[in-house]
Amino acid sequence: MIGGAMARKRANLNDINILLGVSGGISAYKAVDLAGKLSGLGAKVKTVMTESACELVGPKSFEAVTRSAVFTSLWGTAEEYNISHINLTDWADIIVLAPATANIIGKIANGICDDMLSTVLCACWGKRALLAPAMNSNMWDNPAVQRNVKTVKGMGFELLGPEEGRLACGSEGVGRMSEPQDILEAIVKIASGIKKS
Repeated sequence: MIGGAMARKRANLNDINILLGVSGGISAYKAVDLAGKLSGLGAKVKTVMTESACELVGPKSFEAVTRSAVFTSLWGTAEEYNISHINLTDWADIIVLAPATANIIGKIANGICDDMLSTVLCACWGKRALLAPAMNSNMWDNPAVQRNVKTVKGMGFELLGPEEGRLACGSEGVGRMSEPQDILEAIVKIASGIKKS
């Protein structure tokens, strides 16, 4: 439930364009809830999914809660044939990546652009971008992953999480994606500083 502070800021998402990136972590299902919450607060939401994310959650789930086409390929869609990775980046006021896997964080840190999502993330300079990491704690603690996290922070990306708790493998540790409500509150805070013309 939205608290008093969130209720007062409710209108702040009415004119905000949010590009939601979904990479292939098991917590991709939480991104559907996040997309629904964003749409419910009046944000316009477009979703970009990796091929791996599509194996975990169907694009139609995002289409249903956002009433917008989902982008999964660099090669366009029948619904919005004129949209490219640059058009999506130009359209967005805020870019949110949830979940942000070790793989996609590594791609951002090293400028790798081999699918629609990584290409959008390479082109999003000058935009506010929030990453919600999610992975096994052994992966999160890997020195290469920590180096990449430090790099993306230095590039201007904001991170929320990961949290400590039960992981998909059944063990306890740091690596859970932040809850959709917490991500939503971070987005509202970012949106409060965006001036729309």
